[in-house]
Formats: sequence, C-alpha cells, structure tokens
Amino acid sequence: MFSTRKLYIYQTVIQSILLYGAEVWQIPTREINKILSTEMDVLRGSARESGMERIKNEHIKEIMGVKGKADNIDSIQQKRLQWCGHVKRMPEERIPKLLVDWIPRERWKRGRPRKTWMEGVQAAMTTRNLEEDQWRNREEWRLVSGRQRQLFKKAGKIDR
Repeated sequence: MFSTRKLYIYQTVIQSILLYGAEVWQIPTREINKILSTEMDVLRGSARESGMERIKNEHIKEIMGVKGKADNIDSIQQKRLQWCGHVKRMPEERIPKLLVDWIPRERWKRGRPRKTWMEGVQAAMTTRNLEEDQWRNREEWRLVSGRQRQLFKKAGKIDR
C-alpha cells in the first residue's frame, strides 16, 4: 500500500521535476550516471532500504513495482524523439527548425568536439531501429517513438 503511494508520488512529483525540459538536453555519460543514481536513490529510500545493506538495484525495483518499466534515460530518449519529430514537421521559417540545423561560427576548442543534440537523436533512433524520414508521418512516428505505446498501455490495449 505504502510503496504504491510512494511510487505514485515519485512518478508525479520527483520524476517530473527531474526530467523537466529533457527533450532538448544533450546528456554526457557522467550526467546519465547521475540521473540513474538519483532514480535508484529515491526508489531505495521509498523501499526503506539503506545503501549499506547492499541490496541489488533489481531487487529494489521489484519491491517498488517498477521492474521491467522504462527508466529515466528511456523517458528522455522518448521525449527527445517526440520533440525531434515535432520540430522536423515545422515550416522552414520557424525559429526552432532553424536552430536545430544551425552550426555556430566560432573556433573549435582543442580536443574531441562535444556531441550535438542531433547526434543524441540519431543514437536514440538507431537503438529503436527507426529510419531517417519516418518523422514525416505523425501517426507512425508516435507509434515507433513510444508515445502511442504509452497511450495504448493506459487504455489496456497492449500487454507489455
């Protein structure tokens, strides 16, 4: 009883604060690890299990009832794909559409260049086996990017 209430509070309050504006983030690996550790820290605290007890994360997820569900990084990728499809369908003169393709004119700093937002979108597309021009059809894009799948789950039409 308490774990379902705590999970509901986590999903509505903490997750929404943690992932606010995530569709436009380009996240380095170190930040991904911080987001995942924050998620597990909250779940571990909600399950009233200390980190000193050395209980595996999978067991904590089982206790809280989130085992097999998408973690925060999957949610970020899904939001990023939704935003990318939205921006790609915009008319050419819109500012967000212009900014996605914009490359700043400045000297490159030494070392490896930072990954761009579009590279993160490309990586999310390859992990989900999406093609480059699938965003043109809005209904198909919703289905493959994950939004439609969530709507079907809430309606009880998909058993995953």
